[in-house]
Order: sequence, then C-alpha cells, then structure tokens
Amino acid sequence: MRGRREPMPAKMKSSSPVAERQGDIDANWLHRLRVALRRWHVGNGRDLPWRNCRDPYKVWISEIMLQQTTVAAVKPYFERFLKRFPNIAALAAADEADVLRLWEGLGYYSRARNLRKGAQAIVANGGVFPDSVEELLPLPGIGRYTAGAIVSFAFDRPAPILEANTLRLYCRLLGFRDDPRSAAGQRVLWSFAEQLVPTKSPGEFNQALMDLGATVCTPTEPHCDECPVASYCRALAEQAQSKIPAAKRRPEITETQEAYVAIESAGRFLIYRRPEGQRWAGLWDFPRFELDVSATKFERKTRSHLEGRIATDFGPRVSITERLAQFKHSVTRFRITLDCWLAETNEHNDLTTTHPTEWVAPSEFANFPFSTTGRQLAELLVRGGCVSHPTDTRRVGHVTRSVRRSSTTRPKS
Repeated sequence: MRGRREPMPAKMKSSSPVAERQGDIDANWLHRLRVALRRWHVGNGRDLPWRNCRDPYKVWISEIMLQQTTVAAVKPYFERFLKRFPNIAALAAADEADVLRLWEGLGYYSRARNLRKGAQAIVANGGVFPDSVEELLPLPGIGRYTAGAIVSFAFDRPAPILEANTLRLYCRLLGFRDDPRSAAGQRVLWSFAEQLVPTKSPGEFNQALMDLGATVCTPTEPHCDECPVASYCRALAEQAQSKIPAAKRRPEITETQEAYVAIESAGRFLIYRRPEGQRWAGLWDFPRFELDVSATKFERKTRSHLEGRIATDFGPRVSITERLAQFKHSVTRFRITLDCWLAETNEHNDLTTTHPTEWVAPSEFANFPFSTTGRQLAELLVRGGCVSHPTDTRRVGHVTRSVRRSSTTRPKS
C-alpha cells in the first residue's frame, strides 16, 4: 500500500521545501527529503528477486537484464540464468552459444555477450569483483549508472544513479524542462544525483529512489497525492508534472520488407551464425534478405530474386517451393514485414559463404540460439510447416504470424 503525504498548502510560500533552482538545494533540504523517502520506502519498496542481495555478481546480472527491459520480463530470465551460471567462474567458462540460448527472447543480445566478456575479464584479473565505479567502468557493457548501482547495492557505498525512473523523478523535483538526455541535461541530473545520495545506507536509498519513480512518479498520470516528497517537487508546485520531463523525440518509423528462406536438403535445414556488425550478432539464423517493397508485389519476381541471392551469398542453387508464413515485428525504428519461404536443394556441399554454417535437422534446432523470429520459423518447421496463402492471423508475443490452415488443423474449442 502506498504511503500518503500530508496535504500541500494551497499556496507555496517562500519557506516551502521546493527548490527554486538547483543552487538553492542545501543540506537541510536534502536531509528532510531523504527522511521522507526512507520512511515511505519501509512499507512501499518493491519485492524483487534481486533485492536484499549483496552478491555483486547477482546485482550485475539483474542490472544488465533490466536495461530497456521490464521487471516482469526479467524475473524468469534472472532465475534461469543464475541456475545455469551461478557465479562468475561458471559464466566465464561458458560457450557464447549457451549464454545466448539462455538469453533468447530477452533481446539486445550484446548484453549477454558483454556479460560473458566481463566475467572473463574479472576471472583473468584474479576473480575478485571490482568494488568501485572506476574499476567497473572499463568492463564491457557497464556504464556510469550500472557501475553506481553495483557499488551502492552490493557494497553499500555512496554512488549516484541515473536511469529511466530516477531521471523522471529528478526532472520533476527540479522542475527541469530542458532535454534531460542532452549533454547539459545529463550534467545537471548527475550533479543532483551526487547531492542526493547519502553516506548512510546509500544502496537502500537508491532503491527507494527507483521504486518511487517506478510506482508513484510514473511517466503518465503520476500519483502525486501519494508521493512522500510531493512538497519538495517543483513540477507539482507549477502544475507541470505532465509536461516534465521533456518528451523524447520519437524516430520516424521505416517500413521494410524482408524474407527468410528455409533451405532444405535431405531433411536438414541450412542455418548460419550472424556476423559482427549485424542485428543479432552471434545468434544462428536462416538465410534472411532485405527486399525492395515494390518488388514483393510479384511473387514470381520475389522467388527468382531470392534464388539468385542465395546462390550469390551462400553458394547452392535452390528452388523455392512455397511461402510458409509471414511475421510482423519491430526493431528500433524499423517495422518489418517478414515473409518466410521454403526452398529445396541437392547442393548441400556447395556452400561458399565464409560465415559458420550448419545443416540441422528440426529436432536439433533447440540446441542453437535464435532471434525471436528465427525461433518462430524453427518452430514452424518442427511442426511440419504451413501451407501457402495465409488466411488467418495469430498473435505470438509481439510478433504477428500469418499462417494458412491445413486439413489437419484442429479448430480451437
């Protein structure tokens, strides 16, 4: 249950704790805000699997997983990951494919690869987890926020934090209307974070800041009447909480057309490991190509184009036999329509690509890490595929899959 704050005076007086500008923040203001926040957090902190944990390895894993990912999505991955890789040594010794397979579906796969590289770097330096921001920053995938979170949560040392929830909270407390993501905005907010963090129980305090931002000082319709530090909030005093922080400029969406080709030879399908510099680097995938949207209006032209691309990029001459399915998904600013085709070849020994490749039976797909759409196609092939010309659309996670019904498809009860 969220705590209630005392009613705010109808008109803010000069004695109000609201800071008119960052320079007006003094030790007394900070002390009173900290006391109010700590008191609220006692009965309102979130119960999360990685909370109340002083193991820096577990804190590190949780913080990396939570980057651009919701708490609800992270929970099951966090538990599975620690069961498979319970310590730094286990992660450092793991094959990259095993780490990626366990990460599959969580997205932003460079995070998993950087975790493994970071574990290897720590083991190479004696296996002792770094306990300062300065020592953590050189590790791959660790920025200023992650380093501060590890230092404060695992070692209970003062370190400022600034992530999505606290950025929003700080902007509203300060009434900061400029772009918080600009270099100038970041300087202001990091400076404020440094002032806020106390020397006593800084880890608990930082968690309280994040919990307040996540549950009360929310992006839309913040619960200001339940906020323990509302009387310190300049945005609320100015009735500007819905306008602060400044909205992030959304990138223009680009529609793209792509194609998967599942190439079959003697009951096995061609997959390859995606190289550095591409989306989903390090994952295995079926041959995938970008298409000219206008060209996809003509199926015969599309088939001929794909057969030529496969011969050029992979080597074998193939014959595309049918379209299996259509996926729709988004990657950053790209909204992708992805057609999946089935092809046959007798030239499985004529591969010319320099990428690592395998001819894999459907029963072996589970041994390889795929992207979300790659796994969707693999599952179709395991089930025997689909027939062409989709007639219904089903929602699978955040991927829309169009499939056609066969005579053996059993209707839902």
